Amino acid sequence: MRTIAVIPARYAASRFPGKLMASLGDETVIWTTYENTLKTELFDDVFVVTDSEIIFDEISRKSGKAIMSKMEHQTGSDRIAEAVENLDCDIVVNVQGDEPFVNKEALQKLVEAYENDLNKEISLATLAQEITDDEDIQNPNSVKVNWDIHNFALYFSRSPIPYPRETEFRAKYYQHIGIYAYRKSALLNFTKLPMLQNEKAEKLEQLRYLEYGMKIKVLETSFMGIGIDTPQDLEKANAYLKQLNN
Repeated sequence: MRTIAVIPARYAASRFPGKLMASLGDETVIWTTYENTLKTELFDDVFVVTDSEIIFDEISRKSGKAIMSKMEHQTGSDRIAEAVENLDCDIVVNVQGDEPFVNKEALQKLVEAYENDLNKEISLATLAQEITDDEDIQNPNSVKVNWDIHNFALYFSRSPIPYPRETEFRAKYYQHIGIYAYRKSALLNFTKLPMLQNEKAEKLEQLRYLEYGMKIKVLETSFMGIGIDTPQDLEKANAYLKQLNN
């Protein structure tokens, strides 16, 4: 089984344009993410996939591996599918370009899910963490997920699931962490399938996989990444890097 990591990297960002080229210590955010992904030693190869010549040049001039993609894609799955279509791989792990402090343990869970999938049931594997704050549970930007007794996803939603009808029963809620490991065949199949009702309503691409009967393995983790969405996040990341280096 050949497993690769792909790091989608768009230069444009509504809240923090050019954030992946911002300085993190002595390097850029995107190069730090790329290097830390390599250091996990979990993957047969690692690629940055970008629509930006600036990011492409940043990775290439440092002898990294970068792939240019189209400017516009409907979903992240479409962008990754375009990049890996002609690459030799069985499993594709999507690493977030704006989370430079890559967590090996979390990524290893995704890789091991496929190593243990002897019947090849899994189309996708992804991560979730328990949330207890009512604001997070109600927040539509915090995507919730629940799953069956075999850890296969039942549904993803921006609404609280399950709905708390009985107030004396306190259900557990899990936030979806948008890191995916795709079986390449399922990923390429996804791009050929039209969007259906649930995906259109919730604006969550993972629902397309479920609506067409593909199985998503959900793995619980305590991993809390340091995502860089704002200049303030970058300040926190630089402070954390200094702690690591001291």
